[in-house]
Amino acid sequence: MKSDDRVGPPLLSGERETLRAFLDYHRDTLAMKCAGLSDEQLRERSMKPSTLSLLALVRHMAEVERAWFRRVFEDASAPMVWSAKPFDFQAAYDASASTGAEAFAAWEAEVETSRRIERGAASLDLVGRQPRWEKDVSLRMVMVHVLLEYGRHNGHADLLREGVDGTVGA
Repeated sequence: MKSDDRVGPPLLSGERETLRAFLDYHRDTLAMKCAGLSDEQLRERSMKPSTLSLLALVRHMAEVERAWFRRVFEDASAPMVWSAKPFDFQAAYDASASTGAEAFAAWEAEVETSRRIERGAASLDLVGRQPRWEKDVSLRMVMVHVLLEYGRHNGHADLLREGVDGTVGA
């Protein structure tokens, strides 16, 4: 695993800066957990019958970023990255044809789109439509939701990485 060069969130900051920093910290954590691994290692599954792997998590988080930023605030009909329909995250887990490089390129592109949308918003009160629920949501809610997704899945990434090569840590 590469050295930990993540930038920690500020201890004293406004709401938006804090949310943005925590999201970026967790995005960097996922990348760090996957760093230095081969495609084969990225595909190693946790345990049967689960299809969870580090590569699956990267693909899943690309879809989370798309579902919660692009589809809510820009284009509700944008196709998902791997899944035929939104929120079919098992399809992202099962998309075994993609390489680590392809998965990371897609994830990084979605992260950049999410950052552009957030930075372009006048405030956290920006309202978008969540297509799955057919309800309005704020940018604040989306940022918190995606942050929680990363927190949950980075815990999985900790265990997966330890299983791959014994590496543990932040």
